[in-house]
Amino acid sequence: STIAAMDAPSVQRLLALYPALTGLATTLQALPLLQVPPGTVLFRENDPCQGFPMVVDGEVRVSRSSPSGRELELYRVLPGEMCLVSSAGLFADQALSARGVAVVPTSLSLLPPAVFQDALGAADFRRFVLGLFAARMADLTALIEAVAFQRLDSRLAAALLGHGTTVRATHQALADELGTVREMVTRLLHRFERDG
Repeated sequence: STIAAMDAPSVQRLLALYPALTGLATTLQALPLLQVPPGTVLFRENDPCQGFPMVVDGEVRVSRSSPSGRELELYRVLPGEMCLVSSAGLFADQALSARGVAVVPTSLSLLPPAVFQDALGAADFRRFVLGLFAARMADLTALIEAVAFQRLDSRLAAALLGHGTTVRATHQALADELGTVREMVTRLLHRFERDG
């Protein structure tokens, strides 16, 4: 991974993605831009929150693990979106409750906790963050509903359809996305194949 100073084009891209930060343009210029390869762990469960992540390019997968090692994808953070886990950690000044991993080459910057808290004093930024927070909560509620009330075969079929006409994913990656074990995914895929 590399850390570079935030240049003018990066600041403009960041402001285009996060327009509620316009009042912080000078602060943003002083922030570093972190560029990481796929697979980079950006934060872990129980880590202290280092700041409000702002994804400029790329994608971050946020997941939660069980003590047995099973993993459930909670959501993905794309450019201009918000990480609910990080925001909740900043709101409550508590440790993170999930882990974040770069899915593709990713560029992001972190708004330090103190700057985030100060920025919440501005109505535009507060509305922006709370709006993104509400949208992320709706996503998590839908995930909880799917895990609790939908059969695994229906969830797998929906996940496969969401990948397009060609799926390039391992059975383990699909299991992680659905919060199950690889053996169950393999068994269901064989059943799907058998049933045509």
